[in-house]
Amino acid sequence: MRHLFNTLNLKNELLKNLEELKFDTMTPIQAISLPTVLAGRDIIAQAKTGSGKTAAFGLGILNSLDISNTRVQSLVLCPTRELAEQVAKELRTLARMLKNVKVLTITGGKPEYHQERSLNHGAHIIVGTPGRVLKLIGKGVLLLNTAQSFILDEADRMLDMGFHEDILKIAAEISAKRQTLLFSATFPEMIVKLGRELQNEAEMVKVDTDHAKDNIKQVFYQLESHKDKSEALLKVLNHYRPQRFLVFCKTKQFCENVAKFLHKKKVFAEAIHGDLLQNDRTEVLTMFSNRSLSALVATDVAARGLDIQDLELVINYDLPLSPEIYTHRIGRTARAGKSGLAISFFMPKEDELFSAISDLQAEDLRPDSINDLPASDDYDLIPPMTTIYISAGKRDKLRPGDIVGAIVGETGLDFKDIGDISITVVISFVAIKTEFVHDVVKKLNAGKIKNRKFKVGII
Repeated sequence: MRHLFNTLNLKNELLKNLEELKFDTMTPIQAISLPTVLAGRDIIAQAKTGSGKTAAFGLGILNSLDISNTRVQSLVLCPTRELAEQVAKELRTLARMLKNVKVLTITGGKPEYHQERSLNHGAHIIVGTPGRVLKLIGKGVLLLNTAQSFILDEADRMLDMGFHEDILKIAAEISAKRQTLLFSATFPEMIVKLGRELQNEAEMVKVDTDHAKDNIKQVFYQLESHKDKSEALLKVLNHYRPQRFLVFCKTKQFCENVAKFLHKKKVFAEAIHGDLLQNDRTEVLTMFSNRSLSALVATDVAARGLDIQDLELVINYDLPLSPEIYTHRIGRTARAGKSGLAISFFMPKEDELFSAISDLQAEDLRPDSINDLPASDDYDLIPPMTTIYISAGKRDKLRPGDIVGAIVGETGLDFKDIGDISITVVISFVAIKTEFVHDVVKKLNAGKIKNRKFKVGII
């Protein structure tokens, strides 16, 4: 049965925008939660990343918004900066036809001064991370007493990261008459406890939680020791030959070590973890998203909220601490009904965890022998695209059309050889077919973009 957005009691502007975006049918999490959200009731929802849960709470927020009132009406908390940026971007897309809606992102890694100035000009919706939100509350520049809704996205991960007390402190700043929505990929007891602390008679829903495991081929290799993982990784890559893949490690240092190891083996890889500066994180994620990077090596925290399309392979270099997190990890492949592959390494001491994963998957998973794979050969894994930067962005009124026009005009390059374009406040990133990138950089530096000279280079 198809559940259509136009059957909901949404503002005409929202319905028209959804129609233009080609969003007509609701996803399961939207169909089961949106009526409750629109009715103003509390909800605890379990749904995987990529299931459409941002629209599930976002449409509810926007539908009840009083645009004439520029004081904060809704707060969305996320565990990481990347997820906060992603959620804010999607909310702005959903709000395109509602005039003058201001969505403000409040996260670490960016100057507090600029965020404070933006708050002084008013905001309808705040999307932030707990630490920075609490800090600005303490400084008296972020007032939440007018907020009518409080949303926790990836609530389980925030609890894993130790934000329980911060969440309660933030909730205490919001009216007790608020609507509180909890969205979580996993459903441990601590989520139920948090719901009891924050919500009133919340409805509990659970959909799309298996991450379409039937579309994911799962392969496990039991290794004798951790030092065998590097060679096993090369064997896996040589055998399956993925063009783009994600590697999960348990610590920041392991991420760095694996990324450096892959670089030495001529695989273009970068690590992402909590110690990375925000500008570096943005560059790495942009390159991976636009196919300028073959491998992303990440911790669970850093990878939370990433929504990368057409990801062929997920490798669990280290098994996670729980089978639920394993399910979340492998669900990053096989998106939108496509098939995917998940490879996992584990040690004999992790037999109990392997059994727990097998039980949760409701499958009789059995380990394969890494010796069945041929010895690895060095090979080049060169990304099809390379990312260039342009030292101009939104503050320079730069638009994607300006960039494409300049590249085609200055170089004669076919627009089909230009990939994703990402424009931030002060800098823009453009993916170019690797074989043409040096010529593009040379000619853009010698030419002009929008009749102005900007510095252009390769990341």
